[in-house]
Amino acid sequence: MERSLRAARVATYVYFVLCGTLMGAWVVNIPAVEERVGVSHATLGGLLVLLGLGAFIGMRVAGPLADRFGARVVVPSGGVLCGAALILPGLARDPWTLAGALLVFGFCNGCLDVSMNAHAVHVEKAYGRPVMSGFHATFSVGGVLAALVAAVAVSGGLSPVASMAVMGAVGIVIALATARALLPTASTAETTGAGTASHSDADADADSDSNSNSDSDSEDGTEAARGIRSRVRLLAVLALMVMLCEGAANDWSALHLKDVLGAPAGTAAFAYGTFAAAMTVGRLLADRVVARFGSMAVLRHGAATAAVGITLVALGPWMWAAFAGWALFGLGLSGTVPQLFSAAGHADPAAAGANVSRVAGLGYVGMLAGPAVIGWLTHVVALDRAFVLLTLLCVTTAAAAGILRTDSDRTPEPAPVVG
Repeated sequence: MERSLRAARVATYVYFVLCGTLMGAWVVNIPAVEERVGVSHATLGGLLVLLGLGAFIGMRVAGPLADRFGARVVVPSGGVLCGAALILPGLARDPWTLAGALLVFGFCNGCLDVSMNAHAVHVEKAYGRPVMSGFHATFSVGGVLAALVAAVAVSGGLSPVASMAVMGAVGIVIALATARALLPTASTAETTGAGTASHSDADADADSDSNSNSDSDSEDGTEAARGIRSRVRLLAVLALMVMLCEGAANDWSALHLKDVLGAPAGTAAFAYGTFAAAMTVGRLLADRVVARFGSMAVLRHGAATAAVGITLVALGPWMWAAFAGWALFGLGLSGTVPQLFSAAGHADPAAAGANVSRVAGLGYVGMLAGPAVIGWLTHVVALDRAFVLLTLLCVTTAAAAGILRTDSDRTPEPAPVVG
């Protein structure tokens, strides 16, 4: 069992790296695709909304499927679809075909994203200790790997379409080869059937007085289900807020240094690098922090740290303050999203995929909306002052962190120590 669990954890790392690499392969080739299709920055920005729409739909579809058919079916299927769809944007020749390609690629990426997160929840439950943040850290590693591969491809004279095709094909092979190591999570249908069989004899022997007890149990079950749904909705709203902050940092950190503080373009680029590096380091360390202090503490203090960091960016007139602020912002946000995904999955293990899809889907909307919201605010106030909105979102998240108390602060069940 320990050996198979370790293999499942390694396989989950592989799928997170794969997802990050395939998405990164598209991102690093955006300029080439834009030039090939002949669209403006503004048009491309509108088309990218379709990528997010496709991902949102894919997440909502794949989550329940993961619960019904299990990770060994849905996760590798998402990887194969995502690898196959990677080449589609590279083949686009006009805005219409690019729109369709981005919608399909986004859908496939969303399927892989939410199903691997649902499986990560099962792995974390089997381990009996936090491991979710480490998975999210390897997603960032995939983006770095995609950039390195793209650089090698360009130096070797390989066209963007060819490099995307090769990376997609390799991704398909990896997705299929890794599938057997995933946990054989029971499907919803199997769980329901087992439950029905186990209780059939007891139901046959029950007397008429059990009807009132059954009604009471049914009401209790309904109330519990409502409580879970309400909790997942709140987790989704918190994911929307923190991922909106992350999306805003992705698109506006470099522009802040360049336009507000007058930094050269080369120096300004390090603003996002500082944020991304701090987030990656934070996610690599977050699991140990969660194991010691609980996920509620990580969400609360992480969001508070992020609030301090972005406030320093918004109000600090010096470049060193901006770099320090972006580092604190990335470090603070690093552990928040994994805890929200984990809490959603553990809220109801039988519906982990569906619940993770709800939280991830709304969070993804926030990530896409973040740049647009800040852009809209710049029509009213200066860019640095627009970042105050991010401060408010982080403070609100910190105040609402108590939603994780029931999962994080209870005494963990004894579990075998697995390396």
